[in-house]
Amino acid sequence: MPKMKPHSGMGKRVRFTAKGKIVAQPAGKRHHLEVKSSRQTRRMAGVVEIAKPERKRIRKLLGR
Repeated sequence: MPKMKPHSGMGKRVRFTAKGKIVAQPAGKRHHLEVKSSRQTRRMAGVVEIAKPERKRIRKLLGR
């Protein structure tokens, strides 16, 4: 049986907290920032918890 290799791209995009939650940067903070309001870009700062439907897929990709 071959070894399970974790998805290196997904590993760079998400991280696990000490309690096991999966967090990532929110989408929409890469370009076209001049047309978005300051309030909108401020709210995209920091990290957010991944939505529940995505967790199973991400854990499978990372082999956890």
